[in-house]
Amino acid sequence: MNSFHKPISGHAHWVYTHPQADSLNRHLLQVGRSALAEKYELTVSDLYADRFNPTLGEHDLGSLSGAGGNLAELTGEAYARGEVEPEVRREQERLAASELLVLQFPLWWYGPPAMLKGWIDRVLQTGFAQGDVDDSTGLPRRYGDGRLMGRKALIIVTAGDDSRTLGPRGISGDLESLLFPLTHGALWYVGIETLDLHVVYDADGLGADGREREATRLTARIAGLREERARPYRRMLGGDYDRSTRALVDSVHPGRTDLTIHRAG
Repeated sequence: MNSFHKPISGHAHWVYTHPQADSLNRHLLQVGRSALAEKYELTVSDLYADRFNPTLGEHDLGSLSGAGGNLAELTGEAYARGEVEPEVRREQERLAASELLVLQFPLWWYGPPAMLKGWIDRVLQTGFAQGDVDDSTGLPRRYGDGRLMGRKALIIVTAGDDSRTLGPRGISGDLESLLFPLTHGALWYVGIETLDLHVVYDADGLGADGREREATRLTARIAGLREERARPYRRMLGGDYDRSTRALVDSVHPGRTDLTIHRAG
């Protein structure tokens, strides 16, 4: 039986990841959190300012530190025992309470900063976010079936490249594909649906007018969030995947291997 964390309607959690106090990201955070706070009871975690430790390690195992075995299983046992580091427990409580998760970060080396990756490693812990098995099939409950179902995520990302360079044929790779490990491999894995990306392109070249234009665009986006539909990723146990191989059945987009085949529409 899956133990879901039921979100509290009207609650949101914003996870901010940038080290500089005078950055474009900081400006967008200040504007965005003000706009979101008009619609949600909002908590904000500034990972750098909070000195969040992004390293998953022995300190996450509680009294099991030093024990051998599978790390994911050990962290799950630590969670079951209530032996969770305070900063991780805080993030889990904030996320569990929220129907909306906002992740904001700059694109560094074509992925999220290590700080945010570490937040995912430690916070989406076995036992808290995932780790259950479907009673009828014996298969793990993943990809739309995790313990954090019922939530949506808005990803705000700033990129130095323009939209063509980060487009489907761009030399830097398609941004949707670059962030697939986050939107699908982490969030959808634990049941969180993602809204369309909110991308600020050419972030390094924006002047004062550009910064304000992007602030205005973010405010407008936040104003309409409740009406937005999440991207329709396919559920692992929804019939589109072979249960023995966990690959798409042959009748779904035969011959294609691009990542968009995992979207239902």
